[in-house]
Amino acid sequence: MALTDENLAAAAAENQYLRGNFAPLRSEGHADDLRVEGTIPDGLDGHLLRTTPNPAGAVGPTHHWFLGDGMTHGIELCDGRAVGHRWSWVRTPGVEAATGLAAAPLIDPAARGNGNVNVIGHAGRILALSEVGLPWQLTTDTATVGQWDFDGALQPAWNVTAHPKIDPVTGELLFFGYDFGPTTLRYHRADADGTLVQTEDIATEGPTMMHDFNITETRVVFMDLPVVFDLNLLVDGMTMPFRWDDDYGARLGVMPRTGGSDDVQWIEIDPCYVFHPFNAYDDGDRIVVDVARYDRMFATSRIGPEEPRAARWFRWTIDPGSGTVREEQRGDESIEFPRIDDRFIGRRHRIGWAGRMKEGFVTEAFLRYDLDAGTTQTWDPGPDRSLSEAVHVPARPDAPEGDGWLLAPVFDRTTERSAVVILDAADLPAGPVATVHLTTRIPFGFHGNWIPAT
Repeated sequence: MALTDENLAAAAAENQYLRGNFAPLRSEGHADDLRVEGTIPDGLDGHLLRTTPNPAGAVGPTHHWFLGDGMTHGIELCDGRAVGHRWSWVRTPGVEAATGLAAAPLIDPAARGNGNVNVIGHAGRILALSEVGLPWQLTTDTATVGQWDFDGALQPAWNVTAHPKIDPVTGELLFFGYDFGPTTLRYHRADADGTLVQTEDIATEGPTMMHDFNITETRVVFMDLPVVFDLNLLVDGMTMPFRWDDDYGARLGVMPRTGGSDDVQWIEIDPCYVFHPFNAYDDGDRIVVDVARYDRMFATSRIGPEEPRAARWFRWTIDPGSGTVREEQRGDESIEFPRIDDRFIGRRHRIGWAGRMKEGFVTEAFLRYDLDAGTTQTWDPGPDRSLSEAVHVPARPDAPEGDGWLLAPVFDRTTERSAVVILDAADLPAGPVATVHLTTRIPFGFHGNWIPAT
């Protein structure tokens, strides 16, 4: 059933994730030759791609923000120009049923996923990813090519989560999926050419929402935390079948990158929840992991991720030898969407960026952390503007860590339009070096990445 004005208005009256800039765009579109304020830096040639949850069909007051159909936004920059902005649904059967727009080819009718959480580039392919299901391959113009199963190496019913890690040295893609049957966790590794070379079934205590994970040069770290799958929530009329469980416990699983289930060492930690880490790295035999840590999640809300206490920056130092984890709070700001310079994924990092959050799960400012100097920079766009996750683009391949640019959408409530700001990643207080003005808005969503021109 298609989404109508009346349906959206009725549901939005009771659901904050259908109002304002959380509300979906009602159609696909494009705009060319965008107005630029300031100067786009030399060499910043490519596409900023983001995917957002954007319901195409009818919604109700219990609609969960995480479940909207995927819509991808692409902003192309070239030779100092903002060439254009294109936005399109990931063409799933659900979108076809709601809008009449033809679905892209499916691997199998059993294959799931709507590409609404993240979009990455690897081995010459652009992949839109969601919490469950297979990836969807896209073009840089946001058109949907079809589902991607690594040339048949992934079974149609398997899940791939939205946070693979690309090793900046080997080019490998490490990823995983959680499931709700006998195998609750499955780990995969693809080489730099995109060929799947390893799949491992990992035993866990039960199906939990394992949204992200961590890699180092030698190991992976799974986060088995107490947000559990519960079908009874669907019976009760909720649309998102996950809840906090005080009895489940919390633990981290350390495994060699080429290991399997028998090689995982599970180490207990205090109950908490993490959607997103900054990064992890080896420190001798120990592992350091920086995360945005919540005390709990999905304990009070059934339509979104808001909790009375937002996430804070914590550092976990894992000592496999003693089977312990030292937890240290490193910052008191409410944060989400942490990022680093991706050239340091799995390696010791010094610089990190995050969004400072306000009530309603809205990003009000960007923070830049220098972990060695112990300093923090802030950029606040002003009271009428809100931000989405920032993406770091190095100034050049050999630039020092953290040098380069931050690109991020900014929504202006006074105009009900978005822009893309380009910030000096090493000097946030200086403000944007360029602003690309869009003709529409990019609804609040989750993740995106920069795809350099080839």
